[in-house]
Amino acid sequence: MRSKRKIYSMPPRKPIYEGKAKQLFEGPEPGTLIQHFKDDATAFNNVKKGTISGKGVLNNRISEYLMTRLHDIGIPTHFIRSLNMREQLIKAVQIVPLEVIVRNYAAGSFAKRFGVAEGKALGHPLIEYCYKNDALGDPFVTEEHIFAFGWATPQELDEIRMYAFRINDFLSGLFMGIGIRLVDFKLEFGRLFENEREQLVLADEISPDNCRLWDTKTGKKLDKDRFRQDLGQVEDAYREVARRLGVLPNEKEASYVIEVNAKLAGAAKKKAAKKKK
Repeated sequence: MRSKRKIYSMPPRKPIYEGKAKQLFEGPEPGTLIQHFKDDATAFNNVKKGTISGKGVLNNRISEYLMTRLHDIGIPTHFIRSLNMREQLIKAVQIVPLEVIVRNYAAGSFAKRFGVAEGKALGHPLIEYCYKNDALGDPFVTEEHIFAFGWATPQELDEIRMYAFRINDFLSGLFMGIGIRLVDFKLEFGRLFENEREQLVLADEISPDNCRLWDTKTGKKLDKDRFRQDLGQVEDAYREVARRLGVLPNEKEASYVIEVNAKLAGAAKKKAAKKKK
């Protein structure tokens, strides 16, 4: 365990960006970033906030596994390698300011907008787009909006749609094989500039934070909807997804995470106390 403790004793790093669930730091090499997964949880455009203990570790493991599997079938991604239990080394990309939502079943806001019951199967996978802008509430947009504002070119959007359908086909089969229905999920893409060449790649993460995952037999929700809807057992749901995928941290790793979390929480309290003084 000593080697793992050293991984967490990292020197101060230059912060690049902090979002609702992740932080980005300057990477060790040009063109790279360190992506750190937090335990913070938000919903309803940051109106509801909370903490899901161990979520960062589980999402790191789940996303690493899924990004690797997608790379194996030819989907280019920003993922390079895992660094430790909460962090990944990724390629620095220019994020396309769109959330790409792939829906297989009606759920969430979609079910409300169209007045249909949650769980209703759609005739075929459906793609929707949102403009990534927290101040505006990430509004739904059409292809015409995307082209008018120059958020993506027609060629890029064609490529995004092609990747989104391929990713959906693969993940739907993967999750169905472990007794989970992929209801819907959100993707983000980025432009990678390497050797005077521009390439569109899958970015962000794929985890229970941005996927709706339901048990095929019981219909139990195994994703962030448990947090959104106050269903309880949120940590257990994330752990169950990791367990079925075969990436659940072992007991020693889990106990170490608890220890590290306690130390981080203590340090945060001390820092807050100093600021009050």
